[in-house]
Amino acid sequence: MSQASAPPTLDLGMVGNGGFAALIDARARVVWGCVPAFDGDPAFCALLQPTAHPGGDFAIELEDFASAEQHYLPNTAVLRTVLRDSHGAAVEVTDLAPRWRQYDRVYRPVMLARHLRPLAGSPRIRIRLRPLGDHGALQPETTWGSNHIRYLVPGFTLRLTTDAPVRLVREQRPFVLERDLHLVLGPDETLTRPVADFVQGAQRRTVAYWRDWVRSLSIPLDWQDAVIRSAITLKLCQYEETGAIVAAMTTSIPEAPHTVRNWDYRYCWLRDAAFVVRALNRLGATRTMEGYLRYVFNIASTEDAELQPLYGIGFEAELAEHEVDSLAGYRGMGPVRRGNLAWLQKQHDVYGSVVLASTQLFFDQRLEHPGDAAMFERLEPLGERAFALHDQPDAGLWEFRGRAEVHTYSSVMCWAACDRLARIAVHLRLPARVRHWRERADAIHARIIDEGFDAGRGHFVDTFGGERLDASLLLLADFGFVSADDPRFIGTVDAIGRELKRGHGLFRYIAPDDFGMPETSFTICTFWYIDALAAIGRTDEARELFEAVLQRRNPLGLLSEDLAFEDGEAWGNFPQTYSHVGLIIAAMRLSRSWQEAT
Repeated sequence: MSQASAPPTLDLGMVGNGGFAALIDARARVVWGCVPAFDGDPAFCALLQPTAHPGGDFAIELEDFASAEQHYLPNTAVLRTVLRDSHGAAVEVTDLAPRWRQYDRVYRPVMLARHLRPLAGSPRIRIRLRPLGDHGALQPETTWGSNHIRYLVPGFTLRLTTDAPVRLVREQRPFVLERDLHLVLGPDETLTRPVADFVQGAQRRTVAYWRDWVRSLSIPLDWQDAVIRSAITLKLCQYEETGAIVAAMTTSIPEAPHTVRNWDYRYCWLRDAAFVVRALNRLGATRTMEGYLRYVFNIASTEDAELQPLYGIGFEAELAEHEVDSLAGYRGMGPVRRGNLAWLQKQHDVYGSVVLASTQLFFDQRLEHPGDAAMFERLEPLGERAFALHDQPDAGLWEFRGRAEVHTYSSVMCWAACDRLARIAVHLRLPARVRHWRERADAIHARIIDEGFDAGRGHFVDTFGGERLDASLLLLADFGFVSADDPRFIGTVDAIGRELKRGHGLFRYIAPDDFGMPETSFTICTFWYIDALAAIGRTDEARELFEAVLQRRNPLGLLSEDLAFEDGEAWGNFPQTYSHVGLIIAAMRLSRSWQEAT
């Protein structure tokens, strides 16, 4: 089976730089990448199978291909792939999106740099660069010169600058790779230095940047590789120009085979982003938090503090959802969607998410611009909104499209908004505001205990007066709503283990929703369960389950949104920030201390 006709998988690596990202398969083929930013037109859309034209990819094809091996350069976002043919020849492909500090800012162009190097024999390769436009519907016009090819993608002209034979690239003809070759795909700008010099220098500087960044992390002793890879992945999901953090890089990877649960995740959910901030804060990577809060404060209205669940990475509020006919979908499993209707929903937990993400600003003395009374005043309208909505129906964090109820998790997050504002007021020595917010927090707490806890069943329930469970209840101790040794929390963890756990995974809930019954394990819920098990003292069980989930990461250590219960196959959008957040939090809970090693 040829590379182009092989069914897509999520055994992908991601390279990126905070402004651009590309997904690359196990044979060094770029199969997903949007320009000029994460939410843009997918010039590389082969992952979702364009129907109008061949391509949507950037492949380095090796004739008589036999095998491949792939890994990240340690502690970096630089990907190395080795392709071997059946005659013993081999070629190395190194991929990176340039990123380094210069002129007191970070250089992060819309650019992919590729370095091809013959390792053995006389490898015969074909370079296929086939970007498409308008979600795969258009083949771009091309022009070329002696050392470049221009692809007139709508809204953004891509230029390939290379020391490879331009005619052979343009006509996709095979040739023997006799020397190192370099390819720079980026904006329509002339390189002002030799392409080989640029690519090799870019690799050195990009590797140095990532290794310096990783050295600054406060990682746990155990599972260091997994935590570092997850941290880099989360970092790559922040669009640094605005500070927005996308939920994932893709759209419309279904949550399970042949389901219409296909969504566009290339936007900033305030909830998901707050989880990312909390995870990176625990590792000491606080710049992501500072950038994200700039994003939030640009969005939040100081007049009515009304927040949507999600926004575009450029602060867009309207994200109209429609289906794209020119893409068949992942393995042909459409529909493919652009936009997300959830922007219209009411999800009341977002107020707590923003306040929780902001709280460290007021207590972390390392920060250049710590929180002050003025910033506190900007957060208070969010707290007032949380108090007003804590007992009102919403769509919940699982974004039910066909029903609204008073969700316990949403109410707990409204409590968290008021509770954290009270704590911040204590820190700022504002006694009147302490009393105000503590009274509000206590009132919400009492209401949740009264209506969100089922004394007969001995556990919290998903909605006020409800009977069902959902995995978000595993977070109540982590947020400080109850203590981990509270019998009500222990009873909730036990019940969720009995009812939602299957093998090495958890359902987020098991009740039918707008699209039927869930079919796959929602990965972050499994990590929440692991963390809760450890919190209530079942550490050996938690470690065993954690190790099992780690084995289900893809070969490069990345996770999508969902995992099949039976075979552990990855489903859902990729790479999913939620999943990598869960990995980091669970690893930090379960790891031995550094003192135990020294």
